[in-house]
Amino acid sequence: MPLLGNLIKRFLDVGEYLEQRSIDPMQMQRQVLRRLLARAQHTSFGQYYKFHDILRQGRLVDAFREQVPLFDYDSMYKQWWHMSLNGVENVSWRGTVRYFALSSGTSGAPSKHIPVTEEMTRAMQRAAMKMFFALSNFDIGPKLFTKSMLMLGGSSELEQRQDGYFQGDLSGINANKVPFWLRPYYKPGAEIAAINSWEKRIAEIARLAPEWDVGFLVGIPSWLQLMMERILERHQLDNIHQIWPNLKVCVHGGIAFEPLKKGFEKLLARPLVYMDTYLASEGFIAFQDRPGTRGMRLLLQNGIFLEFIPFNEVNFDDDGHPRGEPRTYTLEEAEPGVDYALAISTCAGAWRYLIGDTVRFTDTGRAEVIISGRTKHFLSICGEHLSVDNMNQGIQAVEEKLGVNIREFTVGPVEEGRYYAHQWYIGCEPLADSQAVREVLDQHLRKVNDDYRTERNSLLGIRVTTVPTGIFYQWQQAKGKMGGQNKFPRVMKGALFAEWERFVESALDKAGGKG
Repeated sequence: MPLLGNLIKRFLDVGEYLEQRSIDPMQMQRQVLRRLLARAQHTSFGQYYKFHDILRQGRLVDAFREQVPLFDYDSMYKQWWHMSLNGVENVSWRGTVRYFALSSGTSGAPSKHIPVTEEMTRAMQRAAMKMFFALSNFDIGPKLFTKSMLMLGGSSELEQRQDGYFQGDLSGINANKVPFWLRPYYKPGAEIAAINSWEKRIAEIARLAPEWDVGFLVGIPSWLQLMMERILERHQLDNIHQIWPNLKVCVHGGIAFEPLKKGFEKLLARPLVYMDTYLASEGFIAFQDRPGTRGMRLLLQNGIFLEFIPFNEVNFDDDGHPRGEPRTYTLEEAEPGVDYALAISTCAGAWRYLIGDTVRFTDTGRAEVIISGRTKHFLSICGEHLSVDNMNQGIQAVEEKLGVNIREFTVGPVEEGRYYAHQWYIGCEPLADSQAVREVLDQHLRKVNDDYRTERNSLLGIRVTTVPTGIFYQWQQAKGKMGGQNKFPRVMKGALFAEWERFVESALDKAGGKG
């Protein structure tokens, strides 16, 4: 086994060297766009928007931006993807789409059906291999590469529809297509991964955990934390390394990890190597390929063409919708420190598609970004422009100052006569005093966001309600959103927020109080 580990390590070193060869990033992106247009030129979408003519232009990117409008999910589905869902061939990508990933931006919202083509599946597998190569940049010994990889996602038992396609969580779709090189190391295995019930699936993982020699954890950190807690509870252990002594790496994504890290590491005997990923239902966009940075390297040659729109009041309204057709920037035009709404064109038939995320470049030379928020998950009811990244920083400050573990939170806008307020609900352990949390949170948000500080001094108030973390999970369970790639929305608005507030009030009444 040591020989096998050394061989794998050498293979990764060579793979990462080849990945890092000096190639102009924008040249890679132009090649990707040309390939996408060529492969889709005979589809209904490609014929409608004259991809053949675009391919003949010398200024390919400019011609593409001028000819094809921006889309969001609703417009893409209404005009094109509904036909793919009904079995029509060659709609926005060649062939028939047989898999659709179910995705919703907020708990309880109607599910979106995101096409997952064979080309996109292969692109995701290539991205996973590239990420595996990047492990050679971290302090990891050869022995680890012979250990198991536990991937915690949605059920791999997909629903087959009458029109012949399959639908389910993206992680479930990918679990059915685990690449051959990973199968010997993949846990919890096909049988357990197919269990529909989150509770039953976790119970089986907890039961069998002592039989596995796990070196890698992969998943959304909040669900990984719940899983580890169940394992420790079942086997009466103090930390997860007592059962998995070789656990070294955590590959995570979906939500910001930093606010969860303190509570996560209480379950460990020693810290792990952490790799952040940006894997959306629409494609594998970026991953962290080196230690000592928050930034994730964009995948520039993997079936996705990227465009960036400055996320500001000129380009987007108060609900996060674009104003008209805002100008997009390419990779070579983007600047560090600016929040951009991300638009992607992919080998799954998404075209100039606003994915709903905002990103910020931490290093343009390395094409590294962080996810700074969601186009619809921000607060600006009176010009405060509070992003999810600001919120995460504030939550982390509360954890450090008050010594609490915050696992979930959400915030929504409320009116107070002529004034406005942010109403926060924060799940923490132990349950902290709401006023103490409010003071630390407010102070830190003033520090990291000048617009917030200005409006906070005039029109804006802040309310905080601390609640047991279990209330957040009760809500997700009631909505059928436990586990997998489901994430609790950091910002709620309108009817959904009103429903959440009623839910919390009812849960607190049953429990007999609040923070």
